[in-house]
Amino acid sequence: MEIFDEFAKTMRDKGWNNVDSILTAGINKGNVLEIGPGPGYVGLEWLKQAPGSTLTGCEISRAMIKVADKNAKDYGFETRASYVEGNCMQMPFHNEAFDAIFSNGSLHEWEDPVRVFNEINRVLKPGGLFYIGDMRRDVNPLLKWFIFFSTRPKKIRPGFLTSLNASYTVEELQKLLRQSELKCFTMQKEFFGLYISGKKL
Repeated sequence: MEIFDEFAKTMRDKGWNNVDSILTAGINKGNVLEIGPGPGYVGLEWLKQAPGSTLTGCEISRAMIKVADKNAKDYGFETRASYVEGNCMQMPFHNEAFDAIFSNGSLHEWEDPVRVFNEINRVLKPGGLFYIGDMRRDVNPLLKWFIFFSTRPKKIRPGFLTSLNASYTVEELQKLLRQSELKCFTMQKEFFGLYISGKKL
């Protein structure tokens, strides 16, 4: 956990956390859910830009929740950020519980993305916004190896390749989304990844 926390902190410090893209998607206030927060830096940095908002993280790892709780306290956001143990394929929340939902870097780990998309639709309020960002498998090979050799700490590098190889292309995600209950969305390639943004009808 300490190694991944160090890696996530490095990504935060480089600005490689997509917080700007989340804000650009219109997610800038409210009672918001983050899927797969890990050590929490993406959501905590988002909270800095969203005064008065609250954040709930749905995280499958109990050990990672302890790290995220500590980081939230270090940010001074322990009253605004909370983390719940749960699987994103069957989230422990009521229907229409959140104003918006975002996830960054966990899509490639979802066992059944269509089920997760349907869960997002279920727990999101009508008109609520969502953002899902991740790596994409068809990234330029030169960029892939540049990122690989830039990754710190070095122990993370094999996991980076595993995650990249498990990620999706835009075309693959479009097919999956068409099978889901999320009907209003756009998809965009980015420098190293892709993102899906939209709203619940």
